[in-house]
Amino acid sequence: MKIERFEDILAWQKVRDLAKRIYDLFGDCRDYSFKDQIQRAAVSVMNNIAEGYERKSNLEFKQFLYIAKGSCGEVRSMLYLAKEISIMGENTFSELLTETETISKMLSNFIKKL
Repeated sequence: MKIERFEDILAWQKVRDLAKRIYDLFGDCRDYSFKDQIQRAAVSVMNNIAEGYERKSNLEFKQFLYIAKGSCGEVRSMLYLAKEISIMGENTFSELLTETETISKMLSNFIKKL
């Protein structure tokens, strides 16, 4: 499939879904600092993919994908904390951890192709 806009990028689509899940999951969280940080990190992944693509330069796009990958790692790190402080259960943690690992691998593969 040819990518003609950032919305065509599968990793962006997957992280958009992940960000929505993060917002839904932590929407009622009373630890506002934690909630803000994990939500901002998830949004950062999708926005860096979009911004990098719109730069229309492979060199810049790669740099933004590296930033997105770093933010994806931040989300994953915070998921561990959420589980450890009982904000989320084991099943949800496992699902979201797998999603972040998949997205991170997709970003790595995309970087290699560029």
